[in-house]
Amino acid sequence: MSNPPLVSIVTPSYNQARYLEETIRSVLAQRSAANGTFRLEYIIVDGASTDGSQEIISRYADQLAWWVSEADQGQAQAINKGFQHAQGEILGWLNSDDLYLPSAVQQAVEIFQTNPQLGLIFGDALSIDEQGHPIHRLSFGNWGLAELIRFRVICQPAVFFRRSAWDSVGGLDESYHYMLDHLLWIQIARQYPIQHISSLWAAARQHAQAKNVAQAARFGEEAQRIFEWMQAQPDLAEQVYKARNQVRGGVYRLRARYLLDGGFAAEALRVYFKALQENPTFALKHWHRILYAGLSLFGGSGLRRGYYKMSYRRNFHRLRNLPLNDWPGINLEDGESKNYG
Repeated sequence: MSNPPLVSIVTPSYNQARYLEETIRSVLAQRSAANGTFRLEYIIVDGASTDGSQEIISRYADQLAWWVSEADQGQAQAINKGFQHAQGEILGWLNSDDLYLPSAVQQAVEIFQTNPQLGLIFGDALSIDEQGHPIHRLSFGNWGLAELIRFRVICQPAVFFRRSAWDSVGGLDESYHYMLDHLLWIQIARQYPIQHISSLWAAARQHAQAKNVAQAARFGEEAQRIFEWMQAQPDLAEQVYKARNQVRGGVYRLRARYLLDGGFAAEALRVYFKALQENPTFALKHWHRILYAGLSLFGGSGLRRGYYKMSYRRNFHRLRNLPLNDWPGINLEDGESKNYG
């Protein structure tokens, strides 16, 4: 009987000691669901953290395939370094503030085994706050290349891919630091079928130090760069041209979203108007964000905070019944998000 497939998970880390141990535990807990159906190797690449992260990692060293703590040039380089030491045929990476949810890896392995043509699969995710309280469910559709080039964004920690797909595109482009994952998905989807699975596989944490908050505007800049890169690719240029309004609308909506997350309401509103001009139907899916971007310019910040607080409370009570009691990093006790407003 052949060996069960080996899954390699890489965690890039830099000064995230507050969340790192919960991330590690959520990965190692996947082994309890394996039941011999897969093997798991776990690799952590730390960028010479100074906040106690190395001490946390060292406590789990005997359960890791490899780890290192040394200066690097950013997340993409750290992830590439990790996969250079990985032996698995199924890959995923989990940032040091995010979590895997129960049986995520087992389900991914089963999907790949029954669908050998797939190069990449992605599930749904929870958005959680600093304390691990669920905020809302991030649900996606069965998107492929056509949606990705229109900047329909999927949740990175809920993605797994084959080693062959990773190798075929040469890994991550280390000149990207914000939209590096979306570029990779496009590159893989050019060569392989991809598929969405309607299961919760990961939790993505929102907090003030996260890149999508602290450096929000930079995401939009790299989205524009990807748009320009696609126009220069012979196999993508025609698709982008035929869907140019939808693609430009997707770029603008994404840029506006991150600008608003970063607190740049006036600039976000200006970019949302561009999105409305290019692809109004898609842009209006963010109608509540557009509304509160406008309100914040006229003293409506209190109303904006109230809206998000109400939205958080509604979603929290709906999600608190998930079977996640005692899962690392998830807090189903009553709480109140501090990330909005």
